[in-house]
Amino acid sequence: MTILPLWDCLLRKQDGFQQVAAKFAAISRLAFPCSGAVILPLSAHTFAPLMNKTLSPTTAGVTPTESQDEALRLAEAFRIFNQASEELSGAYTALQAQVAQLTDELAAANGALRQQYLEKVALTERLALLLDALPAGVILIGNDDRVVQTNPAAEAILGQALQGAFWPDCEREQLQPTELPGEYRVRERHVAMNVTALDPAGVRIVLLHDVSETHALKQQAERNQRLAAMGEMAAQLAHQLRTPLAAALLYAGNLELPSVSDESRISIAGKTVSRLKHLERLIQDMLLFARGEVLGREAFSVNGLFDELRQIFEPLALQRAIALDIATDPQALVLTGNRKAIAGAFTNLLENAMDAVSGAGKVSLSVDASADYIEFQVADNGCGMPAETQARLFEPFFTTRAEGTGLGLAIARGVARAHGGGIEVSSSPGQGTCFIMRLQRAGHLPDGHSEPHSAESQ
Repeated sequence: MTILPLWDCLLRKQDGFQQVAAKFAAISRLAFPCSGAVILPLSAHTFAPLMNKTLSPTTAGVTPTESQDEALRLAEAFRIFNQASEELSGAYTALQAQVAQLTDELAAANGALRQQYLEKVALTERLALLLDALPAGVILIGNDDRVVQTNPAAEAILGQALQGAFWPDCEREQLQPTELPGEYRVRERHVAMNVTALDPAGVRIVLLHDVSETHALKQQAERNQRLAAMGEMAAQLAHQLRTPLAAALLYAGNLELPSVSDESRISIAGKTVSRLKHLERLIQDMLLFARGEVLGREAFSVNGLFDELRQIFEPLALQRAIALDIATDPQALVLTGNRKAIAGAFTNLLENAMDAVSGAGKVSLSVDASADYIEFQVADNGCGMPAETQARLFEPFFTTRAEGTGLGLAIARGVARAHGGGIEVSSSPGQGTCFIMRLQRAGHLPDGHSEPHSAESQ
């Protein structure tokens, strides 16, 4: 019989002791309804003698029939007790399984939390190392305008310890504004500063970038650009000076001839001085143009400009058997600018057009106007140009002619841009070329207004 081992097992279950006591009370009332006795928890050693004594038929004052009935009631009581013990044992086993499951889940959760903690610690260390290694200065400012955190680069840029410092004082003492927005001077450094708000409470982060090297490179690039512009200007000036200088040298050479009469010598000397003065004016105008100043702006009519160009190119066209058509402007359009520079640009365009045609060649100059611009077209029916040549056409010193300098079109484009316009080209091999130069429009000459003359015309 398994009652005694179960009894000892139940006595060791601390958590189910109250339930076992209740079961014992119920069994006691069932086994001894009249005596009012209660079965107390006993050990196996004390329960066995009591069992034997209770079931013994020689007990004093108890008949065999009563003893048998009492034994049956006691057996039924222990059957109920055994059933309750089994239920209690099953419940305890289930509770143990739940406790084990919860223990495993708790261990897994603790492991996950520990792993997250270790990962956050590693991330914090990496971010701290990254912050220290950044070449840019990082400053965290609290809502009380005091520095909360900084990195070594920020202290190196500003040259002082910043932790806990009042940032407005540091900014006022260390950062000197420059002409560029967002850029400051810190002793010999140039620093760019960006401020980003982190929350509405006033916490913000300040980033300081040392742009001293970039600033030095920018200055060097600007210096190189100015030197390149000076070289281009010198080449353009040489291109413009070559013809009048050659004429002046030719005239001066004639002065050395002994056969020249005094009257002719005076005339040649006058022409020489005139060419030299023209050179001087060209140099002055080129210097003013290089500085971006307005070169003697004047109002002049397009028809007057076209008349000047006809006088220059009609003899050359007649000599080369080229049909030259310089149109007349029916709108009496007026330009405002440097007449000599504009005339020089058209001279370069017409010279290139005449050089591009041969045989029964045709060159034309026409004009049209919109509300803001006057558009000039110089067209020819020459050999045309491929796309590769057009892409480099306005580059200084680029030329397709052996005797060319490669500066004529570059000068023409510079003149057009200086007068608020530009130059475009349209060309196809074997189909001729058309240059379109746009200049800002000034208006019309009023009635009775005579056209002003340039210094060259005078």
